[in-house]
Formats: sequence, structure tokens, C-alpha cells
Amino acid sequence: CQVSTESRRCCRTWTSCYHSLICGQYVLGHDAMRTMGKANVLISGMKGLGVEVAKNVVLAGVGSVTIQDQGSAEWTDLSSQFYLRESDLGENRALCSEKALARLNSHVRVSACTEALNQDFLRNFQVVVLTDSSLEEQRWVGAFCHTNNIRFIVADTKGLCGQLFCDFGEAFEVRDSDGESPHSAMITHISKENPGIVSCTDEQAHEFTDGMQVTFSGVQGMTELNSCGPIEIKRIGSYSFSICDTSNFSEYEKAGVVTEVKQSKTLSFLPLDAALEEVVRDLDLLVVNDYGKVEKHQNLHFGFRALHEFKQKHGRLPKPRNQTDAELLVAMAKQLSTAANFDKFDEDVVHKLSLVAAGDLAPVNAFIGGLAAQEVMKACTGKFTPLKQWFYFDSLECLPDQEDGGLLTEEACAPRSSRYDGQVAVFGADFQEKIKKQRYFLVGAGAIGCELLKNFALIGLGAGEGGHITVTDMDSIERSNLNRQFLFRSEDIGVRKQKSEAAAEAVKKMNPSVNITAHQNRVCPESEGIYTHQFYSGLDGVAAALDNVDARVYLDGRCVQYQRPMLEGGTLGSKGHTLVVVPHLTESYGPASSSGQKAIPLCTLKHFPHRIEHTLQWARDQFEGLFKHSAENVNQYLSDPEFWARTVARGEVEAVEVLEGVYANLSDRPQDWTECVTWARIQWESLYNNDIAQLLHCFPPNHVTSSGLPFWMGAKRCPHPLTFDPANTTHMDFVVAAANLYGQIYGIEGSRDHEGIQKILSGVRVPEFTPKSSVKIAVTDEELAESKERKEEGEQLEELELKLLSLQLPSQNFRMVPLEFEKDDDSNFHMDYIVATSNLRAENYDIPAADRHKSKLIAGRIIPAIATTTAAVAGLMCLELYKLVQGHRRISSFRVAYVNMAVQYYVLSQPGRAPTFTVSKTSSPGWDVQFSHVGTGLAQSCFKLLKGLRVRTTTRECRLWCYSQGRTSLVQYYKKKKKSKI
Repeated sequence: CQVSTESRRCCRTWTSCYHSLICGQYVLGHDAMRTMGKANVLISGMKGLGVEVAKNVVLAGVGSVTIQDQGSAEWTDLSSQFYLRESDLGENRALCSEKALARLNSHVRVSACTEALNQDFLRNFQVVVLTDSSLEEQRWVGAFCHTNNIRFIVADTKGLCGQLFCDFGEAFEVRDSDGESPHSAMITHISKENPGIVSCTDEQAHEFTDGMQVTFSGVQGMTELNSCGPIEIKRIGSYSFSICDTSNFSEYEKAGVVTEVKQSKTLSFLPLDAALEEVVRDLDLLVVNDYGKVEKHQNLHFGFRALHEFKQKHGRLPKPRNQTDAELLVAMAKQLSTAANFDKFDEDVVHKLSLVAAGDLAPVNAFIGGLAAQEVMKACTGKFTPLKQWFYFDSLECLPDQEDGGLLTEEACAPRSSRYDGQVAVFGADFQEKIKKQRYFLVGAGAIGCELLKNFALIGLGAGEGGHITVTDMDSIERSNLNRQFLFRSEDIGVRKQKSEAAAEAVKKMNPSVNITAHQNRVCPESEGIYTHQFYSGLDGVAAALDNVDARVYLDGRCVQYQRPMLEGGTLGSKGHTLVVVPHLTESYGPASSSGQKAIPLCTLKHFPHRIEHTLQWARDQFEGLFKHSAENVNQYLSDPEFWARTVARGEVEAVEVLEGVYANLSDRPQDWTECVTWARIQWESLYNNDIAQLLHCFPPNHVTSSGLPFWMGAKRCPHPLTFDPANTTHMDFVVAAANLYGQIYGIEGSRDHEGIQKILSGVRVPEFTPKSSVKIAVTDEELAESKERKEEGEQLEELELKLLSLQLPSQNFRMVPLEFEKDDDSNFHMDYIVATSNLRAENYDIPAADRHKSKLIAGRIIPAIATTTAAVAGLMCLELYKLVQGHRRISSFRVAYVNMAVQYYVLSQPGRAPTFTVSKTSSPGWDVQFSHVGTGLAQSCFKLLKGLRVRTTTRECRLWCYSQGRTSLVQYYKKKKKSKI
């Protein structure tokens, strides 16, 4: 099989891939990311499901991805394959997708294969994924992979149904089964006895259980524990546990952190041939996602096998809504179930599968593709518990309700040479016209928002006359967004585009018919003059892709107020949830939400932190960029002759940033310790004075948005620059740590001598800062600014080439020393740098600082979004969208979801029913209570308005007892016996 060279591997640059590595490290860990970065993955089949898997795997940061497909693009592909255009019809799907996939992550080598698979070719890969494949191909590839210790995954979707299978070999080591940060706690006391009793701070109960193994660090006094290996514990209570004999140890004085040590385990997998039969007898091989559908999933197993037989016999899948084909498929599946002694065969399940099997739906592909890509990551790293071994999924409740006159015909679902043919095959042409006319409001264009917009474009939401999508997001695009918000590109950063604007432009390229408008407003009480009664009344629904509970609760309140359905979803690393809110039927987000810990949004870290967690992660990003990836870039430039060509191939904006960094690190390399201190002092000025002054130059304290709202409001804290003071301990801590780390990457010996460093600082001349006009946000002529900037960068690229060629290195063997972050070594300056960098940043934004131990604990819990989870969650949300468009009114048709892909936890269940309120012995759903708006004002004025005012429900009127605005009760009516008073 020949692999094309359209896309080449690019350097591991700080500017282009640091975001992927940082995000991945917090979810998978550094060792797992390093292992994954060496893995070669094959993904066969580039229809909608295959490209979804490939997109997620490329964003994750494996070593290489080879996409294979012998087929050509067809009309049905356009309903879910987001990298195909009408102009690609008749062209090879893999070749059409290769370039776009390669642009997602310059860390990953992407190549295309257009020939048939063979054993010699398969030997090149550690993981093989088959999509849209025949059972015959699955059997021989699976057998070969099992024998040769190649991780093997099968993923398939047919209309509203999906299938996933994993075989990771005879002995697969799982290094970390759940992916959670090791439990840790701060110590307050350790007794000197047998066994020793460890007491932890009472601010929060520890999470240790019997049999766990732990290590100690930072203990003062009883320092023997700091050098001990893993110690088994026994839980005593919520704030204490026992350990080994400490009677011969020193007396405990203070401090210390106790941390869990993760234990590995080995799993054994059956090959495909054996698993095909065994799953019927052993339900442990079937991962259940909806406990109301266990038998349905077993029937889908036979249904999918029958589809393979049907296609082999007839050369095609069953025709949409063709009853003859459906009867044939049912007979085939029934014969298979009888041979397997399965006595719970359900003809209705297989019959429905046949009716929709020819369909190709973006939401189903997004969900199954997210899961499959996560399994690839597990196969590469041994991180998280893998699927063992079958997973079936269906959302057949999306189909129109026949009892409500929703019977579809073969003619209604026949292909029409349209980009929506894959969806029409399932829901019919009338539904397609209906969904095109929908008007939706999407709040948030981050990770989930991008995935939703991709799905919206593919399914045709708002793509017809009268249809429309409004998307709003206040944030601009940062480089840390690129590894999971796949609609954005590095060139969007160069022109400082807003997320909503760039996302809208991207989906218009996917589907030019989509009608979409981008806003940059926060949805909050201050913007109610923009998002008015008239605005909400013109909507068919709202989708919430927000990163905090308060914003969700507010938006939910607006949907309840204006009686509009809402789709809501969120992620936390490998965890995700979805919720559908249906007026008069389901409970709203407020009652359904929980107050659990939420993910820290990375998109706000660079300019708008408001919690110490934000400044800590920002400090980690600075460390990785300055002391690891910058050195890696230089070394690749010096070692790899193709570095320049590959970097330039990524685009001028990214190339300029990468090569400027290489040039600066080589041309300005320090010659001695004094120059390292000088660099650290100037770095301090840049981070805590100049950058803040530049931000305030772009967004002054009194800056307002285009809608007239204050820019600095809500979670956006207006910062202030700092002035360097050598007498300030934190200021000096930063300089000492930064200078030593800078010296380490150049092989220069450092120092902890504060007095000597202060003498050097007294002679440092700090350049005067002047705000740069080139980074201003253009508000009147962005296209002109973009054109100008691109032209200037093109000129810079030529200049950089000449500058780099003219550089003279100290020796031919000169190389820099990249640093690997290690938080537990107190002598390496790593945590010194993190704590000082974070706390100075916190001082910029008036955020309370954190001490060293608290910084370690908080930094270990930072978990960003990852592409696999966001894709799966967005897919589930859009399946609920189908039901809303259909007009389903049975609560049994809807699903809320809670998933944790790290531990194979998938729960899809009915949403909670809307609560009812009893008023004058009459029960009414909460949605049905209609309050007359009487405005706000003094309690006395309210009382005059309320006197005699009555509440109207769907069934009757009653006396109004209370009037409130938000959470404030303005008037309350109390009744006691026959007397009443205010």
C-alpha cells in the first residue's frame, strides 16, 4: 500500500503543539503522552465515522495517522463527512481528507493510503481501526492483529445504531484504570507509634480507602517517611488513617503531603472470531449504556452480523423503509440467533435497524467516533480502562412516532442527489425541510460549541429559508484552544479573531447554505437588552455550550421564562453529561444540575484569570513553552534538514512564530550566569508589567463591547501592572528560579545566592515599554488588517530565512537541553518557578495567592477538555435535537446522559419529569405557571399591585402568595387562621 506525501510531519513546536501536549498531560499524564507520541495508528474507511475518529486521534497527538480508503465520495457521505465538499464527489475520500486532517496538529504525521490492506502493511502500526468494513475483512485483520500484538478496534454506524469492538491482545497492561489524579491530602499530624496514625486537615475529607498505597513528601520532623517507598494504609475515618510502625521515627513537626500511588492491572481479550459467539453467553463482554435496552443491544449484535450477510449477498445495504429488505434481514438475524441459542430475539429491533441502516448521521458518528478515538488513546498508552469488548448503541426513539401519524414511506426516504441524503434515508424529506427552517441560539463557541456547530452544518440546521443559527461567545481564539476546538486554525490567532466569528466562517465552508450570525456578547442580565423577549420568542430552541454552572442556570431560567427547549452539555476531562429540557414535560437545568467540581476552562487563562487554579495552569504553560518546547524546536532545527520546509508548509503565520523563536533562542543565547539573570529580569517585566499594559491598551478599564456593554465585567477581572521590587520575596523567587532554569537549558551553572543576584540586577537596564499597535483588535476593517498582517508576515519569513542562515553557532554539536517538569523535586527550581509565576499573576488580577503545598494540590487537579469527550457529548445533544424537531411529547423518547469514558461508564436514561406544584388542591407542572409581570420597586408599591392579583395555571386561577425578583423576595403573603398580614 502506497502512502502519499501530501502531509509531512512537522516539528514539535512550542507555538503549534504546546496546547495539545499541555492538555493531554493533564488528562493522560506526561508518560502516556510521550508513549502516544510514538504510536502509529491506521484508520480504515473515511466516511463520516472514519473521519470523526481520525480527527479526534490527530488532535490527541499520536505519532502518526494513516487513513485508508479505496472508495470515492458519494452524496450520502456529505451528510456526515465534514471534510468533503460537493466538488469532491467521485474523488477518493482518503485523499480528499488528508490535507485537512494534517492541519489539525503539526505534531502528527498524516498520510493517505488508497490501496487494499495487506499483512505487510499492517505490521507498521501499533493500533488498527476498521470502519465501514466487511465482516470478512474484520475477521482476517482481527486475527492477524491478535497474533501480532496489534491493538484492534472495529467501529461501525448504521443510521441510528452504532457498534464498537476492541481486542487489545492476550495481556494488556492498564497502568491507570480511572485516570483520576492520585488522591492526596495535607497532613496535620503523624503519631509516633505502631501503627502510626496520620491526621489530615479537616478542610476536606480525604479519599483514601483500605489497601491503597501512598507516599509522603514534604514532611518536616518525621523525615523518614519522605524517603519510604509506597506504604499500604488502613482507613480510620474521614480525616485519618493508619500506616506502618513509626515508633522508631523522629518526632513529627509540621507540614507534609500524602499521595496515592496508582496500581496497574493486566487484562486479557478474546479475538474477534471468539468474541462474536461468546458475547451471547457472557454479558460481561457487553458494555451496557442504557439498562432499559440490554436485550435490544444483544439483538443489535445479530442485526449487525445480518447486515454483513445481506450486503455480501445483495451488494448493498437494505433500502430505506423497504419492507421486503427488512423482512429478509430479520430472517437472517433470526437464523443467527437460533444458531447461538439466543431465546430473546426481538424482530422489531432488527426490523427498525433495516429501515435506517442505509442512513449516515453526523450525531451518531460523533458519539461512536468519540468513543472509538478514546479507545485508540487507551490502546496507545495503557491509561484508562479499555472497552471489554462489545458496545452497541441505538437512538431509535428519534424516529417519528407512528401513533402520532409519523409513518415514513420508501419514497419519502429515497435518495435525491442531495448533501442530506444520508439523513433523508432515516427521517425523510419532509423532516429535512423542517430542520432547515429551525432557528437556534447557541451560547458558547468553545470545545463543545465547535462540535455542535459542525453537527448543525452537517444536518442542515438553519440552512433553509427562514432558518437561522445565532452563536455568541465573548472570547478570542488562543493557541491552547486548537487541540480540541477543531474549527479554529493558527492563522485565526494571528488576526485575533473572536471564537464565534471564526466558528461561523468555518461551518459556512462545510455547508454554505447555513444561515448563521456571530455575536460577541455574554448572555447575562446585563445583555437582556440584546437578547430580549422578541429574540427568544423567535427561536425554536437554545443550545448551551458553557463552561460554568452559573451561566447555565441563568440561560435555563431564560428558557423557562420564554418556554423554549434547551440542549445542554458539559465535559470534565473524560467525563461528560447531556441534558434536554422540554417545556411542560421535563425538569429544567436548575433542579437537574449538581454542584460538583467543574473543569477549569483553558480559554480564559491567558488574559482573564479569576481563580488561583487559572494562574497555576498558566504558570505550567509558561514553563513548558520557555524551558521545554523552545529547546526542542532549536534542536530539531539543528538536527533535521527538512525542518524548514515542514514548518513553512504549515502556513506563514505559524512558521513566523516558530522560526522567530528558534532565531531568538540561538541569536540571544546567554554566555554566562549574568546574562541568565538579565534575561529573567526582563522576562519578569514582560509578563507582569508589559503584557498587562498591552492588554489594557487593547481593552482599557472603561472599554465596552460593540453592543455597548462593559468589557471588564463578571468573571473578567481588570488587571493592573506590577512594578519590580528586589526587596519583594516573590519577585526575587521568580528571578532566581527563571534564571536557573534558563541557564539549565543552555548548560550554564546557576546559583541561589540572592545577594549576588541582586548585585547583577542593579546593573540591568530594562527597556522602556511601548504598546504595539499591531496587536490591537481591529473593529472597523478587519479584512484590511488581516491582509496587511499576512503580507508583513510573508516578508518576515524571507528575512528570517536569511537571519537563520547567517547565524554562527558555538560548535557543530551545540544543542539545548529541554526540561521535563518534575514537581516533587524541591531542588530543581521547577515548583519554585510555578509558585512564584502563579502568585505574581494572581497579584496582577487581585487573586488570593496560594502557598507551595496548596499550589501542588490545585495544579494536580487541573483537567481540560479533550476532543474525544466533547465530540461524544455534542453527538448525544444533537440526537436529542432530532427529537425536538420531530415534536416528540413522550418523556420516554428523550435521554439524558452521564459518561466517563475512562472507566466505561455510560448511562443514558429518561430525564426527570417537570415538578408539579399544588395550588388550591390542584397540581400543575412548574412550566405551566404564568406570572403577570408587575416590574420591580418598593415593597409597598408591589403590595398594591399584588393585592387581588391571581396566579393562572393551565387549569384555574388562585391567589398569588409571593412576588420575587431573581433570588430576592419582594413581597410575601402569610396566612394564619383567619388573619392575614404582610
